[in-house]
Amino acid sequence: MNKKLKKKLTSNWFKILQDSICDDIEKIEGKKNIFNSNSWERNKKRDEGGGEFKIFENGKVFDKVGVNFSEVYGKLSKQFKNKIPGTNKSAKFWASGISVVMHMKNPHIPAMHFNTRYIHTSFGWFGGGIDITPCIRNNNLKKKFHQTLKKSCDQHNKNYYKKYKKWCDEYFFLKHRNEPRGIGGIFFDYKKKNWAKDFEFIRDVGLTFQMIYNEIILNYKNKKWTKKDKEKQFLKRGRYVEFNLIYDRGTKFGLQTGGNVEGILMSLPPIAKWK
Repeated sequence: MNKKLKKKLTSNWFKILQDSICDDIEKIEGKKNIFNSNSWERNKKRDEGGGEFKIFENGKVFDKVGVNFSEVYGKLSKQFKNKIPGTNKSAKFWASGISVVMHMKNPHIPAMHFNTRYIHTSFGWFGGGIDITPCIRNNNLKKKFHQTLKKSCDQHNKNYYKKYKKWCDEYFFLKHRNEPRGIGGIFFDYKKKNWAKDFEFIRDVGLTFQMIYNEIILNYKNKKWTKKDKEKQFLKRGRYVEFNLIYDRGTKFGLQTGGNVEGILMSLPPIAKWK
């Protein structure tokens, strides 16, 4: 399969998934056409792609949710070029992906994050992951969440879950506080051995995320919470902000490749606190 077709198939999937997740969110909220949708171009003078980010705030279930699709291409800056594989001979790149962040009204529902992407320089690779960040300890939720991820990974490779869980634990860690961001999940990058199998896995990760957030929201959206619970949530969101602004690869890649700032920073919660 040629690289042009690979790019088209992956970007089409990410766009389909964006629309599907937004449909889910509208069903959960019980309202249609709730998203503020924004299209953007990477470079208005030249054709270098762009994307669409959809944001909804202050709902019955969601405090804020962002669903971002992008397809960008062009040349990497000299300072950023050396940080991306496959750019020794050329600074040209192409990248497409979907990124979702959910900040929930009910503190019993964790913040949830998902992204998958396909990047092509002199060769192509997939990356992405799923992780959740509760502010209230819930061992049953944690156990069920990791069981679901393991089951999904095992259908593709029995080694994936252990490997990608470890990678997630190491990646989503606030070094300056010596603490994890949440309860982990899976994280992977540079998947390039078998395009067809990797693409099948990427699609499955997206479908698994849909299953996870629908189930968690259904189970906990009506659970009673207090002002004290909400304060815990605001403080945990502060940690979320710290990670995304200091360590997050997607944030750095987007900002350093001319991405849309508002779309890149959609992951930040509407209200966060520190003490």
